[in-house]
Amino acid sequence: MRLSGILLLNLFHNSGAVDNADIPTWVLPSPTFSSQSFGATLRQSQVGLEVFGPAIAGAKTSAEVSADFGAGFQESNNGVNHGLVRLRTGTMHLEWKNTSIVAGQDNLFFSPQSPTSFASLAIPAFAYSGNLWGWTPQVRVEHRMSLSDAQTLTLQAGILDNLTGEPPLVSYHRLPQAGERSGQPAYATRVAWSTRLFGKPLTIGSAGYYSRQDWGFGNQLDGWAGMGDWEIPLPGRFSWSGELYRGRAMGGLGGGIARSVIFNGNPAPGVAVQPLNAVGGWSQLKFRANSRLEFNGAFGMDDAFAADVRAFPGGQSYFDSLLTQNRGTLVNFIYRPRSSLLFSGEYRHLRTFQIDSGSPTADQINLMMGVLF
Repeated sequence: MRLSGILLLNLFHNSGAVDNADIPTWVLPSPTFSSQSFGATLRQSQVGLEVFGPAIAGAKTSAEVSADFGAGFQESNNGVNHGLVRLRTGTMHLEWKNTSIVAGQDNLFFSPQSPTSFASLAIPAFAYSGNLWGWTPQVRVEHRMSLSDAQTLTLQAGILDNLTGEPPLVSYHRLPQAGERSGQPAYATRVAWSTRLFGKPLTIGSAGYYSRQDWGFGNQLDGWAGMGDWEIPLPGRFSWSGELYRGRAMGGLGGGIARSVIFNGNPAPGVAVQPLNAVGGWSQLKFRANSRLEFNGAFGMDDAFAADVRAFPGGQSYFDSLLTQNRGTLVNFIYRPRSSLLFSGEYRHLRTFQIDSGSPTADQINLMMGVLF
């Protein structure tokens, strides 16, 4: 049994109105109270536990669970500093030499990367700005094939809880979302080729995702996405990584700026549903000055097709129905004087576009100190 985690302090200052003061993802069309803010939080700290079990049928067994304090806040004085515990991931593994079975709640295996940032641990960096993500219940199989001494082909396939991005309708009872009401899971597959370049790993992957959705009153549709990801070492101490996607009705994975569909009125008989087509992605350049210091610069964008947003003027959604594009840019440094201690600073710029309207911007400066255990 092994305990691990990070105690992380974030000091942040925002210029502009954002959806979340400590972990902003998009810019509000107009300030609610103020166009600037300063604060501090420890709610992005994490705790994890890993357990190693006996061999079964020749497979090594293990399980792990992780949690943070990003579930919300107590309704009490200064409750913003009393983050509620939240399950992130919890997985069980059967590991043979070349094949693995993984079951539980995990990251999206077909969107395996995120930009490097300790300013965004509770929500991955560029969530809703081109980075598909989700901690989703799933069962998947992975098989690794050796093509040569230096090349490996990895095949992955699985089924997932068919989520569509909707918030729960009630707090104490689980009612099925549109994907779950279809009566079938979501399906995903990924193929990745790996080798070595300049003495470091190189990986290029391609993936696909399908989700059948039932939005009620005869409104059934297909959600899907095609994705590509890469991690490529460059000469010297540089590396380049990123992901791209093109899909439809992908709100459950953060695509389409967290929306799968737009309604032309309150959901009821006779109300039509417009699935949102979207394209997005992100790219990051990393420079490792030495074993203790690295610098990262990244850009991400999520673009919901304007024609779909315009299909229902004044339409409704479970998130802002007027958003068409969300952009994010970040630069940061991460300094690790010891393996258990880190310091980091990050500047992030956000710009969010509304249909036939403005495109407000916001900036955040985030200073961090973390102790890993």
